[in-house]
This record gives sequence, structure tokens and C-alpha cells, in this order.
Amino acid sequence: MSLKQITACIAIGISLASTACFPQATGNTQQQIQQHSQKLQEYLREKKPELAIPELQALAALDPNDVNTRANLGVLLFFKGDYANAAPQLRAAIKLQPDLWRMQALLGICEKREGDLANARTDLESSFPQLTEEKMRVQTGLEMVELYSSTGDLAKASAIIAVLREHDPTNLTILYAAYRIYSDLAGDAMLSISLTDPHSAQMHQVMAHELERQGDKVGAIAQYREALKINPALPGLHFELAEVLNATGQVANKDEAEREYRAALVVNSSDEKTECRLGDIASLRGDIEESFKHYEHAYQLQPLDPDAAIGLAKAYASLDQPQKGVPLLEQVIQQDPTNSMAHFRLSTLYRQAGRTEDAKQQIVEYKKYKEMKERLGDLYKQMRLQPGKDQNVDADEPK
Repeated sequence: MSLKQITACIAIGISLASTACFPQATGNTQQQIQQHSQKLQEYLREKKPELAIPELQALAALDPNDVNTRANLGVLLFFKGDYANAAPQLRAAIKLQPDLWRMQALLGICEKREGDLANARTDLESSFPQLTEEKMRVQTGLEMVELYSSTGDLAKASAIIAVLREHDPTNLTILYAAYRIYSDLAGDAMLSISLTDPHSAQMHQVMAHELERQGDKVGAIAQYREALKINPALPGLHFELAEVLNATGQVANKDEAEREYRAALVVNSSDEKTECRLGDIASLRGDIEESFKHYEHAYQLQPLDPDAAIGLAKAYASLDQPQKGVPLLEQVIQQDPTNSMAHFRLSTLYRQAGRTEDAKQQIVEYKKYKEMKERLGDLYKQMRLQPGKDQNVDADEPK
């Protein structure tokens, strides 16, 4: 434990206990306070917190109502791992000054470590919204996630994960916690569906998802078809079957996939994803007008859908109107700089517009993110899982 760790958690942001903290002390008591305070500061300067603890204990005995001494002693005991003795000190400090949110968070962690889960939950929930220091906020949030997960309250755990990811989206510890919670949520939902109606269309749909995730496209297709027999109007079902049919690469399945995409629009005429896929199919056939119609409709339905914007931009390029497609792709890249297809299509439009250097830079970005995607695909293969489907088909994309 370093001095930096200790002082980062000081209750109200002033120096550790000193004689100034004891205005009512007189005579021999004042002298004792001064002696212990001097030793305390000396031990902290020397980074010897284990020697500082007895000095703080002595100061707390001389004046039990000094909030700094109580809080600082609680912090030192906490970092020592002595949660049983840290908790009373932190609790006393909070009683003296209720707005010590970092101290209340530490108290909640102590209580959790000691098995006092009810009070831990109360203190962590009270302090979390008030915390501003990022590391403390993350630690408190993760403690809450663990606590909620242990009691099966996955919805609350998921809500905390969402808050943490918003503030720190690249934190690997948070991302792993998210993976665990979301996996548990999926498993819980699957179990609930099986208990509610194991022969429902939704159960077959879930089974299809799992088989597809494991790379068993044939099994997934069979399960989707079973689901459609039970409920052909189930939202999203025709689209999901079309997706896995399309992913097989077989000509016969491609024709059936197109029929399923069109059936999906009958169920939901506002499905921009289906419009995008029909635009892809028309584009591969060389039917520029048909592809433009589908992409334009998809973009009108959802302007923030990257598939719709990329498809529409490609259609504009085919119509020799690159100037209309450029802002669409620039918007996609602004939202997601890792979208390799957007970089590729933008390089094409830049070349059409005579912006050679900009086109070259977009190709560099395209190759970078395409390689990242390929490495992710290799990782999925190692895990024997099926990676996500390509969201936009381009026959002229470099292989």
C-alpha cells in the first residue's frame, strides 16, 4: 500500500490528523495529541502506514469525535485488509459527517467482505451516485454488480454495468463483468422460456440462435423452420432465418433467403435491416435502381443504421453521384471509426471525386480495421463460435 493510495481516499480532502483538529484539547492532552500527530506525519512521509495506525488509534482515543482521525484510521485499516476494524471507524466518521461518500463506499465494501450483505447493499447504493473519483466509482460499481449477481438480481447488475461502461468503455474489468452478467441474463431468459413453454416458437428460436452461434447452420435452419410452423408472424423470425440461409453461401438457400426477407417485410414493413439485405441482393444482381430503392427506404426508416447509410452511399456511387454518398459515410465513421466497410466505400467515393490522398488514407484505415476483424474471426474459431455476420455485402471489396 502506497501513501498515494491512502491519501487518495481521505475523507474530506485535508491533511491527516494534526493538533489543529483538536481545538478543545488542553494541557497534557494537547501535548499527547501533538506527539502522536508528529509521529503520524513522520510515518506517512516514510510510507510506513502500519506504524501510522497506532498513532491514529491513540488520537481517536483522545478525541473520538474528530471526523478526520476516524476517517483516516478507517482508510488505513481498510487498505491493510482489516475490514472488521475499519468498518466501525468509517461508520463513526459518517455519523459525524454524513456526506462522506467515499467513506460510505469503503464502508459498504468492508461490510460486503464481512458478510453483512444487507448493510453493504444500502451503503454501496447510497454512495455510488455521489462518487466523482473514477477509480472509486468503478470499484464501488463492480462491488455492487458482484453483490447483485450473487443474489440473482441480474437486472440491477446490468443497469450498473451500463453506467460503468458509459463512463469507461474500454475498461477490461468492466467489459468482462459485462460479459458475465449478459451471459447470465441470456441463460436466465433461456431457462425461463423453457419452463414457460418448451414447445413454443420462441424456444425453437432460442435453440436456433445457440446452434448458429456454435456454427451449426443446418441445425439452426431446422429450428427456425420449426418456429415458423408454430408462429409465422413472430417478429424478426423470417429475417433471422433469411440471415442464416444467406450465410450458407448455397445458391438454393440464397433464393429461399430472399423469399424470407420479403416475408419479413410483410410482418414488419418498417424493418430497415430487411430493406438493407434486399438492397444487397439487388446490388449483387446489378439492379442499381432496385438496390437504391431499398437502401433509400432503409435510410429513411433509420438514418443512424450504418448498413443503410453504407448501402445508400454505394448506390449513389453506382449512379455517379459520389458527392451525395460522402457525407453518409463520413457520418458512419464518426459514429464508429472501426467500421472497415465504411472506410472502403469512402475511399471509392473520394477517388470518384478526385480526392486521391484522402482515398489512400481511407484504404489504410480500411486495411487496419479489416485485419482487426480477421483476428477476431480467428479468436471465434478457437472458441468454436460463429462470428457476427457481415452487415454489408460488397462484391468489389478486396479479398
